[in-house]
Parts: sequence; structure tokens; C-alpha cells
Amino acid sequence: MLNRSTLFSNGLMVLKNEIVFQLFKYIPFIILLLFSGRSFSQAPEHPTASKILLDMKKLNVLGTVLYMAAHPDDENTMLITYMSNEKLYNTGYLSLTRGDGGQNLIGPEIREKLGIIRTQELLQARRTDGGKQFFTRAVDFGFSKSPEETFTIWNREQVLSDAVWVIRKFRPDVMITRFPKDSRAGHGHHSASSILAEEAFDAAADPKRFPEQLKYVQVWQVKRLLWNTSSWAFKSASEFSKYAQGFLKIDIGGFNPLLGKSYGEISAESRSMHKSQGFGSTGRRGESIEYFEHTKGEKATNDLFDGINTSWSRVSGSANVSKLIQKAVTDYTSSNPAAVVPTLLAALKEMRKLPDSYWKPIKIQELQNVIQDAMGLYMEVTAGDFDAAPETQVQLKVEVINRSAVPAILENIRYGFAGKDTSIQVSLKEGQDYNFNAQYVLPADVSISQPYWLRKPGTVGMFSIESQQEVGLPENVPATQVELNLRIGGELISFNVPVVYKRTDPVSGEIYRPFVINPPVFLNLAENVYMFASAEPRQVSVLVKAGKDNLTGTIALQLPTGWRAEPASIPVSMNRKDDEKQVTFTVYPSANQQVGELKMIATIEGKKYDKSLNVINYAHIPAQVDFPDATARVVRLDLKKKNTKIGYLMGAGDDVPQSLHEIGYEVTILQEKDMTLDHLKQFGAVILGVRAYNTVPRLRYYQADLMKYAEEGGTVIVQYNVDQSLLMTNIGPYPLKLSRDRVTDENSKIRF
Repeated sequence: MLNRSTLFSNGLMVLKNEIVFQLFKYIPFIILLLFSGRSFSQAPEHPTASKILLDMKKLNVLGTVLYMAAHPDDENTMLITYMSNEKLYNTGYLSLTRGDGGQNLIGPEIREKLGIIRTQELLQARRTDGGKQFFTRAVDFGFSKSPEETFTIWNREQVLSDAVWVIRKFRPDVMITRFPKDSRAGHGHHSASSILAEEAFDAAADPKRFPEQLKYVQVWQVKRLLWNTSSWAFKSASEFSKYAQGFLKIDIGGFNPLLGKSYGEISAESRSMHKSQGFGSTGRRGESIEYFEHTKGEKATNDLFDGINTSWSRVSGSANVSKLIQKAVTDYTSSNPAAVVPTLLAALKEMRKLPDSYWKPIKIQELQNVIQDAMGLYMEVTAGDFDAAPETQVQLKVEVINRSAVPAILENIRYGFAGKDTSIQVSLKEGQDYNFNAQYVLPADVSISQPYWLRKPGTVGMFSIESQQEVGLPENVPATQVELNLRIGGELISFNVPVVYKRTDPVSGEIYRPFVINPPVFLNLAENVYMFASAEPRQVSVLVKAGKDNLTGTIALQLPTGWRAEPASIPVSMNRKDDEKQVTFTVYPSANQQVGELKMIATIEGKKYDKSLNVINYAHIPAQVDFPDATARVVRLDLKKKNTKIGYLMGAGDDVPQSLHEIGYEVTILQEKDMTLDHLKQFGAVILGVRAYNTVPRLRYYQADLMKYAEEGGTVIVQYNVDQSLLMTNIGPYPLKLSRDRVTDENSKIRF
């Protein structure tokens, strides 16, 4: 293994014992970020020889298709799989929302936190089916009965602007919608997505619409827009069959021998990534017909891409590029993928000669990825920890190994996008593992890694996004990256490698997570809501966690008018990063009934900080970190309680038991042994958690005792369940049936 010391002794480069570089803010190359298939926060990819061939074939296909709907999990994953892996088109899904208004079957996260989970589930789905992912700034505010209602909450012009931006950036030849524009869509967001798709189809080509975008992009006219219709939107299969006469039909149920799976099997794996929604799916094989109704643009008769040139001939002067790629495909052997690298390098050289165009940077990036994969070129940059605060040091390890006989020279390493170059000039011998260590200091003004759509407060219907260039991106650009410049066969290729953190888990093995930039201090309140049922004071505790070494400062509470805290502030001092200290204030409520906000403030070295730490960690997505405001609601009310003992049977997960405890109830989490009539009689009420009748299989055996408990005078409270996947039909003491009819106006009168 060749390390820095070896390089120093060999005279190949001169390094001080400790390299200290200043990291400059990372300025994203947006074209690359929108179209590169490489992940920001995952383990390095290890494509098989057959996958390399598939990616190589895609180099000669210049077609783009964009699917558009309202939510995560609305997309037709089988169609996306087919378009990306059979037709080899650049395939994207534009979801207007991040699914913040949905339910969560795997944990307690709701609203913005659920939106983070569902964003990552969509990204995992796209990594599976080969598509790209985009969003607008629209918030999923929950069920809506009509597009008219939806547009009273969404800023229609802003959502349209975002859709136009994605179209102008992604430049689809064909757009496809999932839903009809009318009530058959089943959700106001659904129908709104198709209405906006039609408007965006026209607006993207109009220079008078959203002209501020034209500093970065050009207008773009999509060739055609179609509705991917299906029998679910009709009363019966026979009605649909009559309606769909003459529609364009495509069989997408093929088998891909290079991937070893049918498109239905890959699609099921993709859809099963939506685990928070309980969408685990079974793979399908054989014929699968999709129907498409023409909506706008030139009508297609035989194929979605009728009349659309998807070859290199749509780019002037590219004949040699196409021939060289085809030669590489023809000469390719799975036992030695690197043998075609010289041909691919010749194609890269020809690509670089082409005049600037939309396709040039996309195909150069795709080709460089194929060259890397064919060489077995492994490049990884890991940090010593998964997070760091501004003005603190970051320890890095760079690993490079060329697992082919193709000559390659690592010429230099750049730490940070605009950082100082370190000249290397190391010939990468086949199979030799090269490691380099460095450290740099994060600048004082570097931004923390808050999801970009959550940096500023938005509205009920819209997130606030600061930069036009961030619109559409599924997630933040990497907190920092390292640029590795290699000369391969005479061609200089730059690889931008995101910095990640990895550890070895004794059960799961190698675990990766994104590297993040965090505040120097975290303030986590013990509760989200503090209830004051009388004028008596309450203890409010906050867990203070150090985000860096040698933290010294004070912690204080901000309270509504009429409230006060003792003491006014509390000093804190911690020596090491990740040290924690619990501090407690006594809060005296207002004399009157009132609802307000409590806010924690830390003053460190003259600067104020007010963020908490939230970590989302599930096995099917990369670990996610965000920094919500360190706030809680404070409520002063006069509350009268009778029986204070409550039994609570957990469902999919919620925070209700803790909230009940906050207002003075004695809450017992019920286990299987507790679900007997004699045991239940001790409680004044029994509450079933959210979606209990969807997620607790043994409820069917508890139901008789629950209903008997209610019959004898007990109170049973059942929270939200859905009509699909109910474990039993008799969920109440009297016959009742759940429907999908909903009340969406919170001011509606309650009627039985």
C-alpha cells in the first residue's frame, strides 16, 4: 500500500506533515448534478460487466422523457424502468411534492420529517429503476378534493414556474402525466399535476413566461404530452376498454438479459422502496400493456417517440462519436471490459471537440462514468467523522485503485471545489491501492447542511427556496467534495468525489452516510408541547450537545409575553465534540389561557444559535440529518381531568402517549398480555394508535375484549385508519364501514 510517507520518500511530491487547506463554498455545476447518475450519499457503485455494456449502449441514445405527477409513489415505476433500461432514454420523474402530508407506516415522523424520508425513498427508487428525480416547491398539505381547492393553498404560479424550470433544464422530448384533470384523479393534487403539466408544456416554450430563468436556461418545446391512462380511472374494465379504443398501446413487460430481470421485477423493487407508505410489491413477468391518450403537441401513432430523432445526428459534427461508441459496444467482452477503454477515450476526445450543446456535457459525464466503471477505477473520499462545524478541522482519507491494465496517472487532488491543488503525478499501477491523508479547516461562513427547502420558513402550501439553481434538485449538493484529476490514455478526466463517512457495523458490515456540516451546538428540548393546566410552574429541560471541541457559552429561553423562566440563563462548558449536558429551567406560565412559542438560544463566542438535531435512520435509505428550530409550543389552559389512567395500544407510531403524559395522564403502553377484559377495566380509556387496524395483526384477537370493555362503560378511542389493508371489517361496536370520503375543510361543522 502506497501512502503519503512513501510518496514523500520517493520524491514524487512534497507534503508537510499536516496539510491544512481552507475549504471554499462548494458551487454546484448544476448540469452535472441534474443528470449524473452517481449518488451523493451512498457507497461507491460496483456495476457488473453487463450493466457497463447497458450504460455503453445508452451513450448512443439521445432521447429524454419526463413523467409528471403529484406525490412520491404516484409514478409508474414499470414505465420508468422500461424507458430507462429498454429504450435507454434519459428518463425523469417530476413529483410536485415530497409527500409531507402522508402517513408513516415505519415510524413517528410526519410533515417535513416524513418529506425527508419520502424524498430519499424516491431517490432509492430511481437508483433501482434508472430514472432521475425532480421536485417543485409545493407542499403536500394532505388530502384535497379538487384542483380548485389545491390552488387556494399552493401558489399556482410558483409551482408552474418550477415545472417550467425542470422542463427547460431537462429538455424532455416527451412528457407523460399519470392522472386525468378531472375528479377521476381521486385527489386534488393529482388532477392539479396534470393541469399544470399542460400549462408548463406551453409556458416552457414561451420566452415571455418566467423570463428570469433565461439567464441560465433556454426555452424548450416538448414534442408531445400524453396521459398514461389506465382502467383504475374508470368504473369498469369494459368502460375503459371502450374509452381506450385508438389509444397508443405499448407492451412494457419485457425481459432485460443484461440485468437478468423483467421490467416488472425491477419495477417492483423500485416501488418497494416506498416503505413508509407500505408499498412493498411483487414482481411481474410477461406482457404488460400501457395506454397513452394524446393531450398536446404532435400526435404519436406507433411509438411515444414518433418523429423524434434520438441518435447522435441531432448533434452537429458527431458522426465519429457515434461510430466509436458503436465500435466499443461491438468489441466489448464481459471478461475484460477495460479492453474497450482506448476506443471510449477516442470517443471522449471527439466529444470534447463538439460545439457546445445541451447533450455535450451530459454525454461526456456518462462516458466518463463508463470509462471509470470499465477500468474498475475505485475512488472514495471518507471523513474522520460524519459531521463537522464551521471553523473546525476535517480529516480526510482518499483511496484510489485502478483495477485494470489501462495506464492512468493521478496528476493532482483538489480538496474542496475551489481549494488548493496538490500535485501528485502518481502512476496508478494495476491493482495497487493508493491512499492519501489530508485535513482542512471549514470556513466560518460555510452553510450548515439543512435541506435547502427547509432553510427558511415557508407557507402552508409552499416551501421557500432561496436559489433558482436549487429548484428541482432532489436533495442538497454534497457538503464538500474532492476533485481527482487523472490522465488516462492521454485524456485528462476530472472526477468529483463527494466526501462521505463510513464505519463498520458488527452486524451489517460497511455502513455509509453523508458527510454534513452542522452548527457548533445543538439544543434539543425534551418535549414538543408543554402544557400548563394551572398557574403552577413546570420544569423545562434541554439537552445541549457540543458540535465541536471546547464549547463555552450560555443557554437561555425566549418566552411569550407574560411568561418567565428561572434562571434567565445557564452557562455551559464542554471539552469534546458530542459531549452532552442537560440543563433545566423553571418556567412560570401566563396567568391567562394562552398558546405561544418557547425558543432556546445558545450564545457561543458572541454568536447566537437556535437549532436542534434530528437524525432519521432507517436501513433502506441513507441516514438523514436536519436541524429544526429549537422551539416548542407552550399552552396555558384550565384542564379538568377525571380518570387519569389510559391504556395505549401503539399502531404505526406516534407521539400521542407522550403528549397525554404531558398533561398529567398516566399512560400505559399495552402489550399482548394486557389485552384482556379484566386488565383493561383498570383504565378510564383505551386508545388505539394511528393505523392500528392496518398494522397490528393481533388486534383481531383483541377486538372482542375491547368491544366488551366499551359495552361495560369503558371508553375506546380509535384514531386514523385507512380502508385499504384493514385487518378486519368489524372495527366498531356497531356496523360501520370506512370509505375514502374525507373532510378537507377544518372549519366544517361536525355532524353524525
